[in-house]
Amino acid sequence: MTQATAAQFDKNAIRPFQVSFPQEELTELRRRVNATRWPDQETVADQSQGVPLATVQKLAQYWTTDYDWNKCEQRLKALPNFITEIDGLDIHFVHVRSKHEDALPLIVCHGWPGSVIEQMKIIEPLTNPTDASDAFHLVIPSMPGYGFSGKPTSTGWDPVHIARAWTELMKRLGYTKFVAQGGDWGSLIVQLMGVQAPPELAGIHTNMPGAVPPEIDAAAFVGAPPPPGLSADESHAYDQLSFFYTKDLAYAQEMGTRPQTLYGIADSPIGLAAWILHHDARNLALIARVFDGETEGLTRDDILDNITFYWLTNTGVSSARLYWENKFTFFSPKNVTIPVAVSVFREEIYAAPQNWVEKAYPNLIYFNKHDKGGHFAAWEQPEALTSDLRAGFRSLR
Repeated sequence: MTQATAAQFDKNAIRPFQVSFPQEELTELRRRVNATRWPDQETVADQSQGVPLATVQKLAQYWTTDYDWNKCEQRLKALPNFITEIDGLDIHFVHVRSKHEDALPLIVCHGWPGSVIEQMKIIEPLTNPTDASDAFHLVIPSMPGYGFSGKPTSTGWDPVHIARAWTELMKRLGYTKFVAQGGDWGSLIVQLMGVQAPPELAGIHTNMPGAVPPEIDAAAFVGAPPPPGLSADESHAYDQLSFFYTKDLAYAQEMGTRPQTLYGIADSPIGLAAWILHHDARNLALIARVFDGETEGLTRDDILDNITFYWLTNTGVSSARLYWENKFTFFSPKNVTIPVAVSVFREEIYAAPQNWVEKAYPNLIYFNKHDKGGHFAAWEQPEALTSDLRAGFRSLR
């Protein structure tokens, strides 16, 4: 029996994965963008009605003229890509081992509308640091329904299931001790890994902590006036939460209740791009500045690499179903008792005050607050996140 044939019968096998997209798919993408039927311009001078027409038209112009997907594809191809079956579903992951054998294994989980592309900037500094004592063996999986992973054909792949799957993946790779990191959905998943507390998991890091006190969360959700006695940091966080709940939550509510209705993001590249761009108002404002030519943590290519990846893998709707599967709130404490490290970026959906974080995580081993940066920390502020991961996990090596 050949090795390839044996792997076909071993559901636990780690199989190499080749990244490749036909050129005709890229040609068809450009054709569809050029054929977009545009709506009227918004009737306001701000972003209160959604993604401005001018922003999306600038994106479309660049997408069909100067943008080159092949650069991103070559970077993906240069990484060690693998597939393995877990609970009947193919899971894709990037696995980069450090040249330092005693490096600490780390699994990094992306969110929506993210992907493994979101984490590419942190791979080299984490696996090949100047100081060998800071090295990590890095595993970056694609969530079910995202990227190159399989698309579930039945219900049940919720965050709890994914958390168990990530532990199984790390054990399957032979890691008997590891740590985990995540933002957005990745934050919820690594916190649930912390709740499950498998013996192999030494600790977690998140850049979107679940730390909002219940009474604060309830008031912010309905846009009530802030409770009295809040500190400056708490007031800032409250205002961010209130704005998100009352102005920015509609995309998540649609995906959480009727994800299958979103045929437009599977049929139209511009529909997909606009849906992804309007993840939250602060993120949209940053992207609008990028397409206006300003220098930000993200580039036009960064933004289009990720959108193009969603388009080529046709994962707009399959990724949205995770919102339907989920039964947890994002920002509430999850009762994690294992060691936790936290990074707070000022323009996150909410910038968690340290006292909230300390109360939510009784075993908090590291906290750092950054004056700049937003929701996509690995993408926007890779140096800051890399530094925090080294410092945050140093005591767990």
